Amino acid sequence: MQAPVLSISRRTRRTPFTRRVNEAGVKGYTVYNHMLLPTFFRSVEEDYWHLREAVQIWDVSCERQVEVRGPDAQRLMQLLTPRDLSEMPIGQCYYIPIVDETGGMLNDPVALRLEEDRFWISIADSDLMFWVKGLAAGMRMDVAVSEPDVSPLAVQGPKADDVLANVFGDQVRNIKFFRFEPLLWQGHEYMVARSGYSKQGGFEIYVPDSSLGETIWDAVTEAGKPHDIYPGGPNLIERVEGGLLSYGNDMTRENTPHECGLGKFCQTADAIGCIGRDALIRVIMEGPRRQIRGLRIDSKDVGNPIEPYPVTCDGEEAGQVTSAAWSPRLETTVAIGMIEADYWEPGTEVTVETPNGSRAAEVVKLPFPQK
Repeated sequence: MQAPVLSISRRTRRTPFTRRVNEAGVKGYTVYNHMLLPTFFRSVEEDYWHLREAVQIWDVSCERQVEVRGPDAQRLMQLLTPRDLSEMPIGQCYYIPIVDETGGMLNDPVALRLEEDRFWISIADSDLMFWVKGLAAGMRMDVAVSEPDVSPLAVQGPKADDVLANVFGDQVRNIKFFRFEPLLWQGHEYMVARSGYSKQGGFEIYVPDSSLGETIWDAVTEAGKPHDIYPGGPNLIERVEGGLLSYGNDMTRENTPHECGLGKFCQTADAIGCIGRDALIRVIMEGPRRQIRGLRIDSKDVGNPIEPYPVTCDGEEAGQVTSAAWSPRLETTVAIGMIEADYWEPGTEVTVETPNGSRAAEVVKLPFPQK
């Protein structure tokens, strides 16, 4: 049966790079933050191998920025997250769980501190700006919350340093992991961060004006030709192998950061002012009842769930699989799931109920082996 076609209209926002993406022969899109996000070009498996071996350019404009700026910017940012931001320096990127008053996950973005009183929140797929604006208005904070005209362009893969050094100069090689630097190119300032939604290394270029999109795309593509650059996008196989979570798939508002395995990014006791702090302290005291785990599934026909696949153990409910993909490198189906406490120890044998029938599986630690 042929897969349904995604109908694209004016309600789906194009990006500054959409024309170049279409010219490159994109074969799949999804919608993310009301924008087009390319999913694959050759095939998911071919793109996977190329990402691991060479370098790719990704249109990730859908990672919209929520800018928080003004005297109360630090206070508002801390209200959003149980991660302690009191010592966050300018030029730093932080991965921050954002929670509501119950401790439920609303987003898992990367925050960038541009100035003492100015932050960008590079969001996952949810209308987070309305939550941030609502808190700012309801608490009468002296802060402006907006969506600036900033579009991230990712360069990912083991040859990313060589490509961007040909564009911005060798100073990019000195940018440390989860740090960013303002770099000039053709008279415009770009924030360039060593970050990205893959485990293969690389950068995200924060393009400061939509009109510059095709120009910088062309420059990166030209610089990457000696390194076999090719368009790509966040790759399902590589993401699951690396244990990179997808908000809305692997976690939702029903989950706390501790259930999502994000406890190391929470300094809840020190995050004075976090709106979900009291609720999360109770979770810490009681301990999570379920948590994100990896699974190896002994079948190639599992497919990626549209709705979660139930997981059982000896006939008892044990959790659910939320993302899955066949790994040609590991020669098994790798998966991410939310598993109940009685069954989450590595080595536990479980059963996954797929559209093609029951499949044997084993609970494992994330990430999967990268070598």
